[in-house]
Amino acid sequence: MYGWIWRKLPLGLPGKLAGSLLLATATVALLWYVVFPWAEPLLPFDDVQVTQDSGVPGGTPGPEGSPPPGEGHDLPYSTDQNNTPPPSPDR
Repeated sequence: MYGWIWRKLPLGLPGKLAGSLLLATATVALLWYVVFPWAEPLLPFDDVQVTQDSGVPGGTPGPEGSPPPGEGHDLPYSTDQNNTPPPSPDR
């Protein structure tokens, strides 16, 4: 198919290169502005459903969907303060 398109493009090598670039740009624009917006509602990328019963062991969720205190993930660092050193003055 690409060989047939290459043979049908006019004006020698410069015309074939320009025509190929024009056809590729038109194809990308058609996909970007027509096909992808049409297909986007049909794709499940934004169909995220979070339920109260996630099936994860470790306690029942709290009122905001978070586990009760003491039953969540224990972090190995403090989230109350910044433990990184201050930036050096030469930067």
